[in-house]
Amino acid sequence: MFGRLTPLVKNLLYINIGIWLVQFLLKMDLGSRFGLYFIASDNFNPVQFITYMFLHDTLSPMHIFGNMFALFIFGPLLEQFLGPKKFIILYMVTGVGAGLFYTGANYLEVSAIKNDVESYLDNPNSEDFNRLIAKHNVYKPEYIYPFIEQYSRNEDSPQLRQESIQYARGLYAFFGDYPMVGASGAIFGILAAFALLFPNTELFLLFLPFPVKAKYLVTVYILYELFAEFQRAQGDNVAHLAHIGGAIIAFFLVTFWKKSRREFY
Repeated sequence: MFGRLTPLVKNLLYINIGIWLVQFLLKMDLGSRFGLYFIASDNFNPVQFITYMFLHDTLSPMHIFGNMFALFIFGPLLEQFLGPKKFIILYMVTGVGAGLFYTGANYLEVSAIKNDVESYLDNPNSEDFNRLIAKHNVYKPEYIYPFIEQYSRNEDSPQLRQESIQYARGLYAFFGDYPMVGASGAIFGILAAFALLFPNTELFLLFLPFPVKAKYLVTVYILYELFAEFQRAQGDNVAHLAHIGGAIIAFFLVTFWKKSRREFY
């Protein structure tokens, strides 16, 4: 089973899984320091554009499993076709690029949230709180909606006003001081590159009784990421824009390489 692994894919699997196991077994949270923070955060460091892509959430084993499984399936053929040099360039450039893409889009979103939160903190009241939550809600409805109703009925309560301020600050903290971790940007780069270079390769999925060509599967997956980003469900903390960014960067990178196929090695 593991005989088909190519050297770089094997090493990337070892690094990602090894770091995850160290965190899990020693109960360490490297993401709090080396995950990718919002650029205006006090916790931001430029090196995080590289380190974030080798970290995964220890509370969600499916996070690292999904990424490493995709690397295991699609990586070896790409490494053989592109050669080790271009493969590691693809992996690193799409991973770092996904972080940059996400940061750029996130800056616009977080700046808007920061302005709205600061505006609310200047004059806390139930009406503005309702608007703030409706616009930027990441809280689960089972506990935020009862509070909204209670605060609306007792707007003069100092305790409820203080709680509303904590909720408002929590909104900014969620988006502005919450680190992103994971190799998903690089993995989406690999998926996009595979679909571009081997578009008609038929893939068998466990939940479908028929094969699907790579170009269709990856296209649908990227469209889903777009939908998930713009129709974001409450509590969804997945960096869909990083996934999309990795795929976009892979498109331009592979398109450039395909124009000079003689350079493949």
